Amino acid sequence: MHDDDFRARLRAFLVEHHPGRRPKDRTERLAWQKAWLAKLFDAGYAGPSWPREYGGMDLSFARQVIYQEEYAKARVPGPLGTGLGIAAPTLVKYGTAEQKERYLRPMLRGDAVWAQGYSEPDAGSDLPALRTTARREGDEYIVNGQKVWTSSGDIADVLFTLVRTGTPASRQHGISYLLVDAHAPGVTVRPLRDLTGDAHFCEIFFTDVRVPVADRVGEENGGWPLVRTSLGHERAAGAMNQAARYRRVLDELIELAHERGATADPLVRARLADFEMRVRIMRYTGMRTIADILARGEPGPASSTSRLFVVTFEQDLHEFAVDLLGPYGMLGRDDPHAVQRGRWVWGFLRTRASTIGAGTAEIQRNTIAEQLLGLPRDPAMPPSSR
Repeated sequence: MHDDDFRARLRAFLVEHHPGRRPKDRTERLAWQKAWLAKLFDAGYAGPSWPREYGGMDLSFARQVIYQEEYAKARVPGPLGTGLGIAAPTLVKYGTAEQKERYLRPMLRGDAVWAQGYSEPDAGSDLPALRTTARREGDEYIVNGQKVWTSSGDIADVLFTLVRTGTPASRQHGISYLLVDAHAPGVTVRPLRDLTGDAHFCEIFFTDVRVPVADRVGEENGGWPLVRTSLGHERAAGAMNQAARYRRVLDELIELAHERGATADPLVRARLADFEMRVRIMRYTGMRTIADILARGEPGPASSTSRLFVVTFEQDLHEFAVDLLGPYGMLGRDDPHAVQRGRWVWGFLRTRASTIGAGTAEIQRNTIAEQLLGLPRDPAMPPSSR
């Protein structure tokens, strides 16, 4: 099949089966999204980069780009949780045959939602300082501790979690990677309300939670290489999807500027031109990230470049949108006079956290400086960190 035919077929499927408007009710929205992901999987349109043996499409580089562009244009629901882009590649590389068979298909179909349990109150950017412990008793680990800033933690079924199985002084050499049942006795999840009024993050407490040793990925105390794989994919995840999504968002922002008569202002036109160039750069950077993954099996340190570029762009774009709205830029989603149901204001508030997640912007800059440019290590950083 020619690439143009593939694009046309995919577009036709997304239009024909579009699930309609997103429900406001949180429970209904979760069911709506799960039903969409199941339909996508059953039709063979899920997991563009995944191996076919786990239900994916195993697309070529060119078709992954086409897939992400059409998916973003269609405005259909995205994946649930953080498992697809982060845990799945780690499981494919390090998991046992039983773990892959048990977990990957339900994750891709949306039957099981995954969330990441890495950050702790005193171990965010410095992950080797984590203190959640896992003590082995026979065929089980007993897990105690706390995680925080867990996206989708309140709807998760599985938590891919870093735990300390060595001594505190062992730092990254005493960390293991466990898959924890989010509904197991002893797991408590508390949503954290943020600036938008929503609760995107959660804190999670483990009190004597029993986890089978069979749900450890990789060797005991050998979780650090898995962390690097996960973080690399987290920073690269959706690189092309983000570029395609912001292509659409920028077009909508340009339309808004026209509607408000702002495009007569040369300064506004200059800012829009700047965003246009950055969206195009984002697309090419995303293509490079996918090419790296296909060539090396991992995104590598260049994923930090993609991550830093996207998060600074989306903050700048939403700041500009709010400026463009003038006084209306103070009205949130619940205000009847809000422009476009307050979407730009919500985006402005939501993207404040962008330069913190998946490693702060400072961590990304250090990675770029040290691993891509070969500059000396930042003396302020601990011996090993994100």
